[in-house]
Amino acid sequence: MQEKQVINNNPIGIFDSGLGGLTVMSSISKLMSKENIIYFGDTAHVPYGTKSKETVTRFAIKISKFLIKNNVKIIVVACNTASAFSLDFLKRNMQVPVIGVIKAGAHEAIEQTKNKRIGIIGTQGTIKSYAYVKEIKKYDSKIKCFLQACPLFVPLVEEGWVENKNKKKIVEDIANIYLKNLIRRNIDALILGCTHYPLLKQTIQKVIGNKIKIVDSATAVAHEVKKVLEEKNLLNDKEGNKKYKFCVSDDPQKFETIGNRFVGKKIKISATKVEID
Repeated sequence: MQEKQVINNNPIGIFDSGLGGLTVMSSISKLMSKENIIYFGDTAHVPYGTKSKETVTRFAIKISKFLIKNNVKIIVVACNTASAFSLDFLKRNMQVPVIGVIKAGAHEAIEQTKNKRIGIIGTQGTIKSYAYVKEIKKYDSKIKCFLQACPLFVPLVEEGWVENKNKKKIVEDIANIYLKNLIRRNIDALILGCTHYPLLKQTIQKVIGNKIKIVDSATAVAHEVKKVLEEKNLLNDKEGNKKYKFCVSDDPQKFETIGNRFVGKKIKISATKVEID
């Protein structure tokens, strides 16, 4: 009985190329109020979206091994590019359950679309992988998918331009350029295929209009994590203060400053730089 409690009390491990996965962490924290969490942001190598599958997979393996050394009971790959490139390998080779963000987002989009025309935006790596398209087509081959890489969105978020009143117009203009072709395709659902993009949700909704549903996979991922933990009888039922641990591969001060915008006031980020190479 004691051994079971220790396992249940072990943290959920979450990783991303940088800050974006904090949106997933925030959703998981809200849904499962007793869970401890350890988050790793690979800030030394952000962004992943412009890197090769081999490089991203190498990073993902090292981070996953680091999380397992920290006794996580499940790993959440809170990065669309890493999910697209590395999830299958991690599922086969890690000793704990591994969940990505693509399946949850794809299934939510299938539920939302009425006209079977779905737009997908993400990093270059995620878009080139066709991971969302493959997942959607597994369940409904009649759905048409329209893709658009938005490589400037991540740096705009991380540099704080989204909140900067003097630069909001620039952000909106860039969004218009990226999204205008998708609007012309008569989509009625748009997948935010990058965990940074929820911070751009208001801008994106303004550009695409209210008739198009935005699909943010963070909430769907949180529910999938809970389902897996329930099935494996690993939900933490111990009362007490939740413990959060934030680790980065570079520049913890910048991570803390920007990261607090992702998670809100209830969670205070204090990050530690760690070497995993």
